[in-house]
Amino acid sequence: MRLAAFSPLLLPLLLCAMSGPCAAQQQDPFLWLSALRSRGYGVGSLQADNTGGECPEECDCPPTFPVAMYCDGRGMTAVPSVPSRMKYVYLQHNQITSVPDEAFANATNLVWLMLHENNIGSVGKKAFAKMQSLDRLYLSNNNLTKVPANLPSSLRDLRLDNNRIAKVPPNAFEGMENLTILLLHDNAIQEVGAALKGLTSLTLLDVSSNRLKKVPESLPDQLHQLYLESNAIDAIPNNFLGHFQQLQYVRMSHNELTDKGIPPNTFNVTGLVELDLSYNKLERIPTVSTSLEHLYLQANHIKEFSLGSFCSVVDVMNFSKLKVLRLDGNEISLRDVPTDSALCLRMASDIAV
Repeated sequence: MRLAAFSPLLLPLLLCAMSGPCAAQQQDPFLWLSALRSRGYGVGSLQADNTGGECPEECDCPPTFPVAMYCDGRGMTAVPSVPSRMKYVYLQHNQITSVPDEAFANATNLVWLMLHENNIGSVGKKAFAKMQSLDRLYLSNNNLTKVPANLPSSLRDLRLDNNRIAKVPPNAFEGMENLTILLLHDNAIQEVGAALKGLTSLTLLDVSSNRLKKVPESLPDQLHQLYLESNAIDAIPNNFLGHFQQLQYVRMSHNELTDKGIPPNTFNVTGLVELDLSYNKLERIPTVSTSLEHLYLQANHIKEFSLGSFCSVVDVMNFSKLKVLRLDGNEISLRDVPTDSALCLRMASDIAV
């Protein structure tokens, strides 16, 4: 049976039935178009009705999702006119160079806006100011030199990684109490200062591969994942992890950390699951909590295996929960591991020395 025999209005419903439950596709409108394309069907003729403005010729507006507009990978150099009904706009993988103030003047109800993988170097100060429902804004892999102004307070997921941002103003994220994910990695940021203060919902912060010389100030209490690797940090502030309530993953590999720069018991906190301090300048194993499960210390200058770093007293009731311990690339060998380490590290299934 040929699909061409069906009415265009029935085609999306048929395809939806063929590809499984429609509920998940309605949560992410991109799934519908992806499924359609994967079967080799053209979508150029599937233009949505014109309610709220016409769909740009170079984009796809599926009639089953009249609030979604797909313009990804079209070679576009400018933001097209966006109909006012739109909530999901996909403009990634183009050659767009700027986002002027009026770019989304009519589309104030946007929920998702995908602008990653373009050549955007400038964003108007009012470009996002009127969007009160924007949930996700992806601006990764562009040419931005600063954080866009007047970002919506409704944002939960903001991605600014792989740009050329060198400075983060103190008010860059002001009022963004809903933000849970902030990606700033692979920029040229030298200091974050107090810009993160007030991000009370933030759970994931990635500022790796920048030029930071110190740990950012005022880190939000609700962080779950903190990525600081590939910077130039040589010291950690006192009580660095003391105020966090849910932090489980800390990655600080490829920095300049020394024993002197780590206060005693910095990492001896419950709740931490993974700690990555590889590729630094440590000479001793820092003391960690017995609840830690993954510890990466490879490629440092560690000269001894200090069992007390994992278990203060070795007995049947007091042992480390470590499953993975990496110590390879240091100045110790298996001969330096004490025989009673088996009691302390009884749960470790992957130890590399």
